[in-house]
Amino acid sequence: MDLKIYKDKKEVAEQFSNYLVDQLKDKESFHMALSGGSTPKIVFDVLADNFADKVDWNKVHFYWGDERCVPPSDDESNYKMTVEHLFSKIEVPKANIHRILGEKSPTDEAIRYANLLEINMDRVEEVPQFDLVILGMGDDGHTASIFPHEIELWDAEDHCVVATHPDSGQKRVSINGKVINTAKEVAFLVTGASKAEKVEAVVEKTEGSEAYPASLVNPSSGNLVWFLDEAAASLLK
Repeated sequence: MDLKIYKDKKEVAEQFSNYLVDQLKDKESFHMALSGGSTPKIVFDVLADNFADKVDWNKVHFYWGDERCVPPSDDESNYKMTVEHLFSKIEVPKANIHRILGEKSPTDEAIRYANLLEINMDRVEEVPQFDLVILGMGDDGHTASIFPHEIELWDAEDHCVVATHPDSGQKRVSINGKVINTAKEVAFLVTGASKAEKVEAVVEKTEGSEAYPASLVNPSSGNLVWFLDEAAASLLK
């Protein structure tokens, strides 16, 4: 586990963007799963502002680790946020954008998306392998859309699962733990003081931390990087 701690959310976004562009070098094609949330939003802004014409976006294929079951025009949509902050500002082929169809039946879409991942990517022991999975973490220790009350979805047979938000009841489609842990690289983007308690629990493996889905992120490649701001890292030893 590689911990990278920066001053604030903006510096996290800038440093992560540099890391990502470095990952893309010398790659024929690159398949990555995006995350929603406030930190990725700033990352997308940095990529659009600083790297729009410095990266060959033709070789980058974009997916999502999870998506809310809403239409792509809805403000809740992770896809919509990515279009507004990144895709509308860079030259990326439409064929390289593989969105989760949040407006479709969640069960059907989980099956379709799992099949898409199988077709588009190399597999390791039948599990599709991303070059990079970007993850956030909620105040409750959830990651992707695997929440503590449904932690069993982490080990689901299917590559994609239908999850339910514990408070709103909103349905979401999410990749499962096997897909996350099969990725060549996994990067957490976690910022803000509200995350500090769970960051401490997950990173330092404190008692009871295994109840948090984020604690189950352990890629078999060994390549796990945490990008934290000082507020999120404030309780680390």
